[in-house]
Order: sequence, then structure tokens, then C-alpha cells
Amino acid sequence: QIQLVESGGGLVQAGGSLRLSCVASGLTFSRYAMGWFRQAPGKERAFVARISWSGSSTLYADSVKGRFTISRDGAKNTVYLQMNSLKPEDTAVYYCAAPESVSGWRVSDMDYWGKGTLVTVSS
Repeated sequence: QIQLVESGGGLVQAGGSLRLSCVASGLTFSRYAMGWFRQAPGKERAFVARISWSGSSTLYADSVKGRFTISRDGAKNTVYLQMNSLKPEDTAVYYCAAPESVSGWRVSDMDYWGKGTLVTVSS
């Protein structure tokens, strides 16, 4: 069974940093592009960042560009999200996800999801 498990969430002050991890199992990790999404209280789940299967291509939402960095480690079957200069509006449950075939990076384009990890940024 394909499983994605996030970790690394927690409570941080505005301006601080946090690194999220997502460990994948049950799939050939190197063949899948991976992405991060987030869902803030009362809002819809939204795209944050993605990385290609090779790791050579990355893309970020405008709201996190310049502050967040996505990366992957094939030997550990893990994708990371390094978050710097955190703002209270970054508070959300963060999810990692993967599509069977890359067509787009909307929520509906994803086939596999983790259960999420909560990030809370205090002001």
C-alpha cells in the first residue's frame, strides 16, 4: 500500500524556520514527482511547492517564493520543505502529495496524500 507520512510540524515564532519531511513507501519514489499543499483554518487546500521526479525542476506558489525550498533525497525516499521567514499566515496543516501522472498541480490532480502535519506560526 502506498503511504506518505509527514513530520516536522510544530509551533514557531514569526520570522523563524522549520523543515518538514515526507517519507514515501509502497511506491518507486524516484519515478514520482512530489508536492506540498497546505490548508489553513476555514480555507481550501492550496498548492505550495512541487519537485520533479529527477529533482531538477521546482515550482512555488507566489505566497512562499523566496522563503520556502523543496528538495528530495532518493536514498531516503524523502521529500523536504524548508520554510524560512515564517509568517502567521503560513499557519496551516501541511500535506505532501503525489500524482500517478503529472498533468497539473491542483488538489484534484493528486492521487496520493499524507495525513498532514500542523504548522503554527505565532505573532
